[in-house]
Amino acid sequence: MIAPFYLSKLFAPYFAEGGCIINISSSRDRMSQPQTESYTAAKGGISALTHALAVSFAGRIRVNSISPGWIDTSYRKYEGPDAYQQPAGRVGDPADIANTVLFLCSDKAGFITGENICIDGGMTKLMIYHGDNGWTLDVR
Repeated sequence: MIAPFYLSKLFAPYFAEGGCIINISSSRDRMSQPQTESYTAAKGGISALTHALAVSFAGRIRVNSISPGWIDTSYRKYEGPDAYQQPAGRVGDPADIANTVLFLCSDKAGFITGENICIDGGMTKLMIYHGDNGWTLDVR
């Protein structure tokens, strides 16, 4: 979280009016697994930093962030539970992230600032309870 802060402050004088900053967080900024406190806190910090920078740079630079979920960079096709646990029915790929970054940098997103967009196929919206739809919790 320190790098995005210092880089934003360092490069701010060089941004043209209407410029934008896109921070990369993680869907872990809103959900956790055991023993991931430091990672989760850092990603949550990026989300908070994003809206604070958007206010500080208001009227000159738009600042947003994205929180990717499961993104497979090998472009493997997943089937079964790995795909179906996500309402979109698939695991994400890098183009899902790149397309959102391009949109946020475009004039079409000119009225969006201070936002964190979660790109996770809806996974953080799906409530999963032990025993529902064949899901079980395996605590080791």
